[in-house]
Amino acid sequence: MDSAKIIEILAYTLPSLITGGVAYYLFNSYFKDQQNTRRWLLQKDNRKDTLPLRLQAYERITLFMERINPSQLLIRITPISEDKNEYANFVIAQVEQEFEHNLTQQIYISDECWAIITTAKNATIQMIRLASKSEKPADANQLREVILSDLFEKKSPSSAALAFIKNEVSQLW
Repeated sequence: MDSAKIIEILAYTLPSLITGGVAYYLFNSYFKDQQNTRRWLLQKDNRKDTLPLRLQAYERITLFMERINPSQLLIRITPISEDKNEYANFVIAQVEQEFEHNLTQQIYISDECWAIITTAKNATIQMIRLASKSEKPADANQLREVILSDLFEKKSPSSAALAFIKNEVSQLW
């Protein structure tokens, strides 16, 4: 084969290879763009359906945080006897019951938010346990006073969790 024949074959082959490469690149880019558009449309439709559920979950968790706020909790739950330990256990059981009632809401909120909510719940329980183990309160009514007076000195665990919830909901818009 002479060199003129090779140059002629290359003259026909090289433009067709370049055209094929450009066509492959354009089709590949087009199909990726179409796939991304379909994915975005699906997410948009899903967001329209899930946003009300997520907002409802945040509302329920906000209500939970308000209900376990010690100032609300101790006013709502009156002592059933004079025994401070019995009252503390009853209040803790109420907090746990409220928490179990709202367990399913974790599906709709972020993991970080759920961790903060769980921490707030545990801190509230810890606050009640520490106050009941203290020597200050002699009965259930004094236990309520000790816990409420502690809240004057520091913020309740629920307030930090509520601030986080509000911030997270504001990011949904």
